[in-house]
Amino acid sequence: MTTQLLSKSLNDYAESFTTKESPALARLNRETHLKIDLPIMLSGHLQGAVLSMLSHMIKPRRVLEIGTYTGYSAICLAQGLTDDGLLHTIDMNEEIEAMAFRYFCEAGLEKKISQHIGKAASIIPRLDEEFELVFIDADKQGYSQYYDLVFDKVCVGGYILADNVFYDGEVILPEEDRSKNAKAIHDFNEKVKNDHRVEHVLLPIRDGIMMIRKMTT
Repeated sequence: MTTQLLSKSLNDYAESFTTKESPALARLNRETHLKIDLPIMLSGHLQGAVLSMLSHMIKPRRVLEIGTYTGYSAICLAQGLTDDGLLHTIDMNEEIEAMAFRYFCEAGLEKKISQHIGKAASIIPRLDEEFELVFIDADKQGYSQYYDLVFDKVCVGGYILADNVFYDGEVILPEEDRSKNAKAIHDFNEKVKNDHRVEHVLLPIRDGIMMIRKMTT
């Protein structure tokens, strides 16, 4: 996951006018594509640069990422942390934990990123933190649950980002033609739309990023 909805030529053009990947990110990108299943799950150059830019703008002290994969997005999000900042990242796959940590070290961010292996629904309640930024990029049928679990842990004025909210374009298909994941993502989008505690914008970047700002408790 995911199909690139923007044409390759336009995506390549956008990347050509985007700050280049750091050497660590470029190597991580390449190794993921060479060795890891479903490398399309990697955030990649353009989306990673957007995440990094947003993090630099927000300057968070605490970030939560749900869905580490090989660590590309964690590195991008950690780049904007305050000097005493920390990013918590959660993933089920312990087999690629060491690979992600190796690149956290290469990026010089190993002291700013805390890895958690296990089910996010069990780990999130145990995190005694207030977050300025949360990034949800895990199992699609869990998005609504993760949103509910993190909401009270996000400060007023803080942000929740959710990836893949177009789900390969399936969200605009007739309901009977959507996969279970696409139905779950559409339900999540509706949930955010109807949540009067937040402001939100769906950014048509890659497979869609829902950007949510918490306005009240």
